Parts: sequence; structure tokens; C-alpha cells
Amino acid sequence: MKLDILAIGAHPDDVEMSCAGTIAKEIAKGKKVGILDLTRGELGTRGSAEIRDQEAAAAAKVLGVSVRHNLAEIVLCNAVDDRHIDHPKGSDLASNACFLSGLIKIETKENGEIQDPWRPKQVYHYIQWKDLIPDFVVDITGYQELKLKAVHAYKSQFFDPKSTEPMTPIATKNATDSMEYRDRNLGRLVGVHAAEGYTKERYLAVDSIFDLI
Repeated sequence: MKLDILAIGAHPDDVEMSCAGTIAKEIAKGKKVGILDLTRGELGTRGSAEIRDQEAAAAAKVLGVSVRHNLAEIVLCNAVDDRHIDHPKGSDLASNACFLSGLIKIETKENGEIQDPWRPKQVYHYIQWKDLIPDFVVDITGYQELKLKAVHAYKSQFFDPKSTEPMTPIATKNATDSMEYRDRNLGRLVGVHAAEGYTKERYLAVDSIFDLI
């Protein structure tokens, strides 16, 4: 069974911070979702790769994601522009891979078998540190608390007044609070409790104007 959504992040916790509400909502609807981390956070200031592995597993368990290597209808990936240089690089890598995977003359193999050309139906970019203007938002009312629980599974990375780790921008209480505030503000702008924003690479198309809410 293929995945419905594959969320890709440059680091463990990128996905949870930015689109975990969307993921949790779709999983509750029965969709199959996977998370792919491009690195283990080896160069991160706080924690270690081993700790991040444990935290990523805990966050995945909170959200109920189905982690496996497979195709996906929709790919969610890093912000196109952000404070951390790995984020736009991860964005480009994922986006370019989704394009190249559909070229007939690029031949790839899995277990010795030639793979068919394939592309996801859509590639969307979540928003991270910078307040980019979203092209659309997803209502995550009822799922923000679960999102924050998944974020806080990364105990080595986020605000802890007892921590002796070096301070980083995301380890401040303000950074943690801002995740909640931004979701609430995007929700306010569209008339719901909370929402997550995305930018897109192509025009969105709807069958009926009534599909827009």
C-alpha cells in the first residue's frame, strides 16, 4: 500500500514543528502518512544523533505515522526560504527529486528491478522560522494539541528551564510559544481555531468554486 502523504524534513523535528497538525488530521481520516528525515541532526548544537533518533520515534508514535519507503500522492517539504540554510536546501532537494523521478530516461532500480517513472500529484512547502505568506492554509482545529505533544517529544531541542545544553534559537520559550501563536493567528485569519500555512509550486485547481472554503 502506498503512502498518501510523505512529509520530508532536513532535520528531525522540522516536520513536527511545521505540519504535524495537518498530518495528525489526515491520519485521523484514515490516510497513510510517512516522515522522511534527510539527516539525523548530527551537526545540531543540542543532543546527539542517537538522542534525535529516539525523539523522532517518539514523535512518530504520538502522530501515528506509517514510516516506510514508498510512493506518496502528496509530498510536504521544507520551507523555500528560512533562517537555517539546510531548510531551503532540503526544499530544493525534495522538489527536484520529485521532478526527476518522473523522467522516463532516468533509470533507477530497486532490488534489481527497474522502477517506473513516477511523480507525486502535488508538492507543498510548509512554513518554518520565517513568517512566509502562505498560498493556502489547512484548518487544524482539534489537532494543535497533538502537534505540540509531538514537538515536545524532542526534549533535547526545545525549551526546558532545567536544561544545561547550549542555548539555540528554537530552545527559547518564545520560540515554543510562537509555534502555537502562528497557528492560532493563521486560524484567526480564516475564521477557525488554528491553521498551518503552505506555499505551492504550481497553481491549485478545484472542480467547483464551492470546494474553496
